[in-house]
Amino acid sequence: MMTFCFTGIRSFPKLWKSNPYLGLGPGHPYISFFLKDCYGIRNQQKWFSLKTASPQNTKAMNLLIARARSLRKGNEGRNKQVPSESQLFAAGAAKKRSEMNPQSRDHALPPVRNNIIELPTKPLNSEEWDKLKEDFKGKANFENWIISQMAHHNSSIDVAKSLLAWVAAKNNGIVGYNLLVKYLYLCVFHKQTSEVFDVYEIMKARYKSLESGANTLLIRGLIHSDRWKEALLLLEDIKKVMTPSKKNYNDCIQGALLHQDVNIAWNLYQELLSHDIIPMMETLKAFFDFGKDIKDHQYSNKLLDILLYLRNNQLYPGESFAHSIKIWFESVPEEQWKGKFTTIQKSGQCSGCGKNIESIHLSPEEYEFLKGKVMRDVIDGGDQYRKTTPQELKRFQNFVKNCPPFDIVIDGLNVAKMFPKARESQVLEHVVSQLAKQNLRVLVLGRKHMLTSRARWRKDEMEKVQKQASCFFADNISEDDPFLLYATLHSGNHCKFITKDLMRDHKACLADAKTQRLFFKWQQGHQLAIINKLPGAKLTFQHILSYDTVVQTTGDSWHIPYDEDLVERYSYEVPTKWLCLQRKT
Repeated sequence: MMTFCFTGIRSFPKLWKSNPYLGLGPGHPYISFFLKDCYGIRNQQKWFSLKTASPQNTKAMNLLIARARSLRKGNEGRNKQVPSESQLFAAGAAKKRSEMNPQSRDHALPPVRNNIIELPTKPLNSEEWDKLKEDFKGKANFENWIISQMAHHNSSIDVAKSLLAWVAAKNNGIVGYNLLVKYLYLCVFHKQTSEVFDVYEIMKARYKSLESGANTLLIRGLIHSDRWKEALLLLEDIKKVMTPSKKNYNDCIQGALLHQDVNIAWNLYQELLSHDIIPMMETLKAFFDFGKDIKDHQYSNKLLDILLYLRNNQLYPGESFAHSIKIWFESVPEEQWKGKFTTIQKSGQCSGCGKNIESIHLSPEEYEFLKGKVMRDVIDGGDQYRKTTPQELKRFQNFVKNCPPFDIVIDGLNVAKMFPKARESQVLEHVVSQLAKQNLRVLVLGRKHMLTSRARWRKDEMEKVQKQASCFFADNISEDDPFLLYATLHSGNHCKFITKDLMRDHKACLADAKTQRLFFKWQQGHQLAIINKLPGAKLTFQHILSYDTVVQTTGDSWHIPYDEDLVERYSYEVPTKWLCLQRKT
């Protein structure tokens, strides 16, 4: 059994100096990240032995227990907005649709109540811990359960320390690895820098290397101290077994910037990108925050490169990051930048400066590139389309080639089910007839069962559909989305399509980020969504954006879409708020 001295943990650690970057609170993303790492190692049977091999170590362990008791005695002595924009891909639109549709709401689960025991709020002595364990009715190991609960609820360091002292005393000096790592989590959370140092020294003395969860905690605990460069050594240890996470890189970059080592920060950033890791917005924001104090042309160019990175990867800064970008631009000497937060009009004109935003429509070259990629990666390839036989796909391709280009392609089954209480064939016939009256060439894609006369699919109504539009009915087991994409793209850049399906699976099939971005851009400019609230009413479509929601510049201006703090945006939606930056000339 490994011997392990537990003398390093201090009883009265000094608080770190307040730093806004480490101002963790409930709901902060780092909390769940650290807990995940901690929980991920709970089943490892590693143990630190506190069983002493010398009188000196016995004295050290007794000192730990005595300090925990003194702490106990000391304590005893002290006794969302949702935007109004109705566009299909607008941020918050999916959330709004979910709230308006009772069938899609998640039923609220009753709150989980902890009826087992209450967590202690002050250090306990040995008898009190014994009593608490006796009262524990859970099936889990009590010690692991209680330290996990302490980590989850960010309990006091003093309470956790009394737990470790009790465990050490009743187990002949043995403390489990899981307890120690979760204690480390609490030290990091409460910014107890001296305690982090002590746990680090204990671990470093016993093990040549640590698993990623402990390394992550130690990195986060060290970066704001004068020993911050040791976090870089821990990052190197992680690299030996795996690629560090974006959070690992973020912590090290933040530490480097905090300690004015710009070169290390940029090198770590480039290293992160070389691994094809998308950096945290906090990381990018840190560079802009640091940049307002740097009067360096090379540094400024690197910040502009970050904005182009956001553009090329269709990423959006958060509201706080957008403010940092604005402050940096306005701080650049002799440039005379002025920023304002604004919106874009339906025409594509910026409400702040009056300039036009880039068009949502693809250039002829972009369109041909995307068409080829979709045909190759989505239509012809992919196991997800095994239900569509090559023979049927060939039959459909021949059908489309023998027809003139279409103006509108309809997902017939999807559109027919818009109104659950209405007859499907009636809804579909109504939509098709209104489009046909506008002299639009329409293609309806459906399944063969739609032609079987029954209560919800009347034969006479389906015959009217076939008279007013071209129709292709696939086998009942076939996937119809590939047919819809093929017909729309084959018909040309003018052709639109109607479906409620947001095509996320098909976008994911595309091999690279550039193609996925072009697909989403094309989709936003071509997908129509019917917003009729009653069957039989005049056909009304949601407004299609005329502009591209992406970071863009003309040299003397920047337009940057950003996420509002209180608006929940799904991955297939785009922000509705913009930062407009203009340089006086």
